[in-house]
Amino acid sequence: MTLIMSHIFCRHFLTSFTLTIASKLFNLMLEIKTRVSGALIVKTVLLKCVSLTAPYVKQCHEADPKLMECFISALHHLRPYLATGITEIELPSVEPFRMDELSLSLTGGPSGFKVTLADIDIYGASNFTVTKIRLGEKNQPFEGKIRIPSLRIDSKYRSSGILIILPASGNGTFHAKFENILATVKGTTSFNSKSDNNRYLNVDSLNIDLLVGKVNMGVTKVFGNNRLLTEATNLFLRENGHEVLKIMSPQLTRKLATVFQSIANKLLTYVPVSTFLVPGTSIKQS
Repeated sequence: MTLIMSHIFCRHFLTSFTLTIASKLFNLMLEIKTRVSGALIVKTVLLKCVSLTAPYVKQCHEADPKLMECFISALHHLRPYLATGITEIELPSVEPFRMDELSLSLTGGPSGFKVTLADIDIYGASNFTVTKIRLGEKNQPFEGKIRIPSLRIDSKYRSSGILIILPASGNGTFHAKFENILATVKGTTSFNSKSDNNRYLNVDSLNIDLLVGKVNMGVTKVFGNNRLLTEATNLFLRENGHEVLKIMSPQLTRKLATVFQSIANKLLTYVPVSTFLVPGTSIKQS
């Protein structure tokens, strides 16, 4: 009866109040930790409203013979919400998303050319296309193939050591553009239950492998605008872009995986499995 009433309440409640207001009311009631039984029912109903009507959720049906296609469509449905952020669940925009630091040793030896990138902003991650999904079965991880037309990177730049025969210690800004990107995403998941008696999905691990078609890197405003050093650095980056990316990739993909795992779990924390995957047949746990 409570479930039926909650569905009716959601339909009428949300004609007068926005989802954001409903979410804020729910959070407020959580903060005051009321124990009044009537209020607890209202809290449950509000949670169901948020879960059932969240505009960023595209539902799929377990019995759908084209379930994988529906999952892909649901992920594509998320793109504009990832680009702008989702206030209701405190998910910030991924345009850009920020990484803290990457440290690169580009040449060997005691005076090798070393570069540190800091306050890294990455643009373009929300403009993705999922081409394939495979659910995890028999203790195997799930896997997805994702194409991204381009990623643009802006960051602070600091270098030290010798580049070719020139002392190349200095600070400035770093810019890069990666094009025709194919990302292979693998990971494992688990289910957990909460006090609302719903099951929720959690991404336990995530790994990303990147295959990049075109690489363009450069620096500006470095070495006190020393033209010779700036041109030497840009020549090195231009002619060795894929090698620099190869050195960068282990740190970059590890940090990207951490960011995307956090985003996925932020979304899944607020949306029960039965909301985005309407029961029919069961899905297997990876």
